[in-house]
Amino acid sequence: MMTLDEFIELIEKQEKCPSELPKVLQALWYDKKGDWDRAHEIVQNYSDADSAWVHAYLHRKEGDISNAQYWYRRSGQREFTGELNQEWEQIVSNLLGKIRV
Repeated sequence: MMTLDEFIELIEKQEKCPSELPKVLQALWYDKKGDWDRAHEIVQNYSDADSAWVHAYLHRKEGDISNAQYWYRRSGQREFTGELNQEWEQIVSNLLGKIRV
């Protein structure tokens, strides 16, 4: 199982997102690389709870709080009020714990 630190190291060392990563982790990869649009494009095509959670985070980051609140409700997650980086790490850690990468 990949750790948060290993995922961050992978982002820092590789220019191209590994295609074998699950779509939600690909979205978080692109977000960390500064490509919000690509990250949003990925998650907006899925309706599962994990994608909704990433979608909520992205809209919160964008500053669209009402849209973020909608996606938090869809995800079943509480609205995050801490720093964006903390939320990104929490989501990645949670997903890495559930998904074999």
